[in-house]
Amino acid sequence: MMRTMSMVALAALLAGPAAAQGMGGMGGMGGGRQMAGMGMGMMDSMMAPMMHSMATAPERLLLRTSALHLTSDQVTQLTALRDAMRPVRDSAAQQAMAHLREMDDVMHQSAPDTAAVRMHFEAALQYMGQAHMAALDAAAAARAVLTDDQRKQVDAMASAGRRPMMRRGGRGH
Repeated sequence: MMRTMSMVALAALLAGPAAAQGMGGMGGMGGGRQMAGMGMGMMDSMMAPMMHSMATAPERLLLRTSALHLTSDQVTQLTALRDAMRPVRDSAAQQAMAHLREMDDVMHQSAPDTAAVRMHFEAALQYMGQAHMAALDAAAAARAVLTDDQRKQVDAMASAGRRPMMRRGGRGH
């Protein structure tokens, strides 16, 4: 179950906001939720604020160029933000995944070394945090590129996208 939850969490990170585009927040992760069982309710409640914050991720905004009436200058700025963020996020996510695989290998030994499990788990969390922070930095910078009306439109879309997730079991605070 730990491997499934770790993989689902990392998949959400790697897929990022583009996967959540138009899918009610968690990017169609229903299958993973069913496989992982009760622990996914906690993941929903933890990820909901993150996904809402990522509504202004550059890649999500670029997918809505016409709906948001983005200018060519805005598209240029958002593209630059997206392109600068990707290698940082992807590198950190790859490091996180490597540590999760190492942790899984340790956990499958006949007598797992809990110190090694802790070390790999904490390293994976650190790298996941770095990947999330790169994405959040880009989303914050992208939000500043938008006009007030565009921000209101994105906020309304993000709020509407959270409602289905709340009905699926997330708290939606």
